Amino acid sequence: MIIAENIKKKIGNTEILKGISLQINLSEVVSLVGPSGAGKSTLLSILGTLDKPSEGKVFIDREDILKMNEKKLAAFRNKNIGFVFQFHHLLPEFTALENVYIPALIKGESKSIAEQRAKELLDRVGLSHRINHKPTELSGGEQQRVAVARALINQPKVIFADEPTGNLDSHNAEALHQLFFELRKEFGQTFVIVTHNEHLAQMADRTIHIVDGVIVE
Repeated sequence: MIIAENIKKKIGNTEILKGISLQINLSEVVSLVGPSGAGKSTLLSILGTLDKPSEGKVFIDREDILKMNEKKLAAFRNKNIGFVFQFHHLLPEFTALENVYIPALIKGESKSIAEQRAKELLDRVGLSHRINHKPTELSGGEQQRVAVARALINQPKVIFADEPTGNLDSHNAEALHQLFFELRKEFGQTFVIVTHNEHLAQMADRTIHIVDGVIVE
């Protein structure tokens, strides 16, 4: 599903990633763990097509993403990749429902189909009663569930999550953990999760430890 070969990232004179190679399988839940500054989020951004490496290759579903131009890459990202970030990145002027279906409109879906799909996903994450609320009217846990529904709207092959439980209390963090695995079972997505949460890391099918820009055993 995802293959990275000798990924290096240098910013100025600082080497962030020093030659990372890995393979992540279809429908696998993988956690990336390590100390702050180890390069986890940088690697996630490169795998998720949000950043480019200084050297190396990245393939997603057999597509060489580093050879794509920006227009093709944006279309590929919209269709195949979903993101869940620590700080949600919901649009404050839009309702939960609108935040979820906007990526589907960008993809080219009709509003009626996109809205119906968004309602189904919000119901699936337990927010059918909050669809018309704006982000400021939602709790942190509710906002994160909206972000998960938004990540799923285009039925992507892979979900990249960067510290998704970082701002949640233990109850909401546990609920989000369980939701990820339920969604994997239902929809078959691959999940790649950067986390400091030891419980979430241990629940994953596989944990990849990164220290000083390299994978360690």
